[in-house]
Amino acid sequence: MACSKILIRAANWLGDAVMSLPALCAVRARFHEARITVLARPWVADLYRGEPAADEIVTIPAGVAARLVQARALAKQYFDSAILFPNSFESALMVRRAARERIGYNRDGRGFLLTTPIERPGKGDTPPHERYYYLELLRRAGIIDSLPPPEPILLHGAEQARCAGLSLFRDLGIDAPVIGVSPGAQNSRAKQWPPERFAAAARDMAAAIGGAVALFGSAQEAPLCQAIAAALRRSGTPVLSLAGETPLARFIELAAACRVFLTNDSGAMHVASALAVPTVAVFGPTDYIATAPAGPGGTIVREPVECSPCMLRDCPIDHRCMTRISADRVAQTALELLK
Repeated sequence: MACSKILIRAANWLGDAVMSLPALCAVRARFHEARITVLARPWVADLYRGEPAADEIVTIPAGVAARLVQARALAKQYFDSAILFPNSFESALMVRRAARERIGYNRDGRGFLLTTPIERPGKGDTPPHERYYYLELLRRAGIIDSLPPPEPILLHGAEQARCAGLSLFRDLGIDAPVIGVSPGAQNSRAKQWPPERFAAAARDMAAAIGGAVALFGSAQEAPLCQAIAAALRRSGTPVLSLAGETPLARFIELAAACRVFLTNDSGAMHVASALAVPTVAVFGPTDYIATAPAGPGGTIVREPVECSPCMLRDCPIDHRCMTRISADRVAQTALELLK
């Protein structure tokens, strides 16, 4: 398989994008001289800008008309191969005229749009971590010969990001060790540890290391972060609520500058861990093996209740997988990471 121009349709969500980075690097390792273009949603595009495996980042626009224009522009470039990390019909439709070879899992009724439709791996076919879902696509397509060992997933440019983040924190009035906290979880209330426990764990951490707290989240999570910030201020803990104020590129810099990061199972968890920041993730309803933080120094806290992992977005009972995890347990786990 000879390729000089490769189009990779990136995963749609931040955590998935981080977990697919080993597959992107595997494509680069296989095709050293190829020009690799990553086609990504706006909210994940900045993740790839510092990655040497990608030569060009193209952002998918909003709106059907704009995407049709982009699809025609991609068709004019005509790539040797397009590799689709998402499972959606739309992702295959977007590149149907853009590449001679189109590789993706045969899902969502899109097999006829692919030149190389790949059967989805069954349970037990691959190691359980989600990174292998993307790597197995490459193996079955003949791009790699075998699945690699589970090396830590790391973002390139982490040290430069850390220096930039420290400068940003100083501009915001913080010159102390920062405890990063991301208390939200995309599209799932069941994945969220109680906010008052995030406040208590962050308070105890700040007291233990003489630090301040920075809260991160989307604009929709601003009320949640503001409530936690208010509780921390009442306890005398220095805190900034930055929810809705940090585009991904800035979040990467600020997260890299944190001394430790407390979070749910979320995209922020994967980014912080891949920046080699000591990361404590509270897991409840989701699969703690498949989506565990894969960077160095990441760890999880969970309560092995009989109904977990249920993968539900809302708990139909008493949310025991989360409510049985104490703030002290999370804070002590974080302090152990810092030793």
